[in-house]
Parts: sequence; C-alpha cells; structure tokens
Amino acid sequence: MQEISNCPKCNSENAYFDGSLFNCPDCAHEWSAHKTEGADTAESHDGNNFCDAYGNLLVDGDSVTVIKDLKVKGTSSSVKVGTKVKNIRLVDSSDGHNIACKIDGFGAMNLKSEFVKKA
Repeated sequence: MQEISNCPKCNSENAYFDGSLFNCPDCAHEWSAHKTEGADTAESHDGNNFCDAYGNLLVDGDSVTVIKDLKVKGTSSSVKVGTKVKNIRLVDSSDGHNIACKIDGFGAMNLKSEFVKKA
C-alpha cells in the first residue's frame, strides 16, 4: 500500500491514492507515486517545477508536442493536435499558462503544461 502524502501543488492533506495515481480533490492535481519519491531533490534544484500531461519534468529549451486541439482566443483557428513546439520557456503565471513559446503560423503565445507532452 502506498503512503499518502500531502498534495505537492497545494499541500492539502485530503489527497488519496486511486490505484495508479495520487489525486487531490481540492486542486484536482494528479501525480504518480514515483514522482513523490524524488520530489525533494527536484524541489531543491528549482522552485518552479512544471510537468507535462504525463508527469515528465519540463525544463527551459525543451521541445513539446500539443496533445489536444487548442482554440486560440480571439481567432477562429486552433493549434492542432501533434503540433511540435521547440525551445519552450517556463514562466510562473497566475493564470496557469506556464509555457511561453512561438508557434509557426500563430506567433508568440502561452500554453498550459497539461496540454503538452515532452518530445
């Protein structure tokens, strides 16, 4: 049985294990069991740790692939699934968009890490 720890995102004590992932009902954050084991070393390296949709740690300069069609606010077009984005920059934003990047055909924009996977 897994030892249940506090949520790494909001530090809530209400986290639970559903058989494959830990879940936090307060902030809807999900994390894997192996991520909690190495969380202390990653946290000491950088205060802003961002993971992709599959739990892979993202760093500045990574390339990512969009995993869901993303509607671009203010236009009728969208960023299609499978679009590769190179040389991302991680930013700490209050609105949840923590990846700053340039996408061909769209220009500079911000993405949420939950909609990308590390390439």
